[in-house]
Amino acid sequence: MDGIDSIYREQILDHYKNPRNFGKIMNATVHHHEYNPLCGDELEVYLLIDDDKNVADVKIHGKGCAISQASASMLTEKVKGKNIEEIKKMAKEDILEMLGIPLSPVRLKCALLSLDTFKNAIVIFEKYIKEPGVKGER
Repeated sequence: MDGIDSIYREQILDHYKNPRNFGKIMNATVHHHEYNPLCGDELEVYLLIDDDKNVADVKIHGKGCAISQASASMLTEKVKGKNIEEIKKMAKEDILEMLGIPLSPVRLKCALLSLDTFKNAIVIFEKYIKEPGVKGER
């Protein structure tokens, strides 16, 4: 393992052990939960979205492997303050760059759980805004 790899691994462990933005937002604009059946990872995302469709606050709550939880923690730091259109454009490559280490296909699913959960929360938000009164994971 080279020095750069080691730094990224330490960063992943730090985010896993000390997740950023961990908790719940009781008055969240949107709340969404996803589950990775391959390894049992779970993630809940709480977004407080302002009138300009920017993420005013974000919290995560979950359990699972270091990759899934660290990815979620890191992603909260990236999305806070961003417009939902910017988040919708985020891709697998953004997560891989953020993590900075090579991942096997199984670990890739763990890493992408956070991005999928955030993007699906935004889909729910947009559906709710377009169709007031829609019940769902809000």
